[in-house]
Amino acid sequence: MNGQQMTRMIGRSGIAASPVGLGTWAIGGWMWGGTDERESVAAIQASLDAGVTLIDTAPAYGLGRAEEIVGKALVGRRDKAVIATKCGLVWHTRQGNHFFDQDGKPVHRHLGRESIFHEVEQSLKRLGTDYIDLYITHWQDPTTPIEETMQALEELRAAGKIRAIGASNVNLEELEIYVKIGGLDAIQERYSMLDREIEGNLLPVTTANGVATLSYSSLALGLLSGRIGPERVFSGDDQRKANPRFSASNREKIMRFAETIRPVAQKHEATIAQIVIAWTLAQPGITFALCGARNPAQARDNARAGTIRLNADDLSAIDAARAAALVNMDR
Repeated sequence: MNGQQMTRMIGRSGIAASPVGLGTWAIGGWMWGGTDERESVAAIQASLDAGVTLIDTAPAYGLGRAEEIVGKALVGRRDKAVIATKCGLVWHTRQGNHFFDQDGKPVHRHLGRESIFHEVEQSLKRLGTDYIDLYITHWQDPTTPIEETMQALEELRAAGKIRAIGASNVNLEELEIYVKIGGLDAIQERYSMLDREIEGNLLPVTTANGVATLSYSSLALGLLSGRIGPERVFSGDDQRKANPRFSASNREKIMRFAETIRPVAQKHEATIAQIVIAWTLAQPGITFALCGARNPAQARDNARAGTIRLNADDLSAIDAARAAALVNMDR
């Protein structure tokens, strides 16, 4: 039975958001072959119109570009959105641990107190807001104790600059430290039909401690959308161009999988991508599914997945198709 989007809670923060969230990595353009600002703004606004309230972004998505676009899209509509953004990937300092270069600038993983305080002000300015709903440590910094990072984040929460605290790309040891300190509301991790590792390590901890989980790459960079056939060519700096997961053989397997679950999609009058997102949201421990969209049509398509209710028979059929078709995938 399908219906309206039912909100879910971000840990113990008291903040409710739509189960489907809009991810804006692609909107930042970097590693996605550039961006169209007008289309991106329209995609964000279409998401809000379709009932998506959770908008996830980060300074590292185009060195501030994605945050700026989100800010423009939310002018006059800030109260309709739950903004999640991040800290810890920095280019204003070379403290911490060098991670990668973007547009000729070295980006470091750094979660020291002064750096976080600098970052939050920059994000607030780009987003055009005076508070961030969910502030997430983007990648963990091996040079800064988590205790120091959490103390800084709690100071920002007490000051009203952020409302909830999250951590992304954590291992089990790091998650256990966050939980022991207390105050963690959410984690954000890669999770999809093709990436289920967190089921065996992180999700038992989050579930036991009331911590929400946001899945990113819920459609595996679009591979699971059922729309990327073997003939598709990726250009420019699109990261999928050299990704073994996007081999022609993998794409053929995905298309076979899509055909197998098409009866489930037809039953719900849904697309393959919508069924995959709905499956993700039905998995134990997964609270929110982040899905990228670069135009209004994609945004509306993703949003509807939050209204689909898969029953036990649907889930069994999907899991059987997944086990049969998505084996020996190139990684």
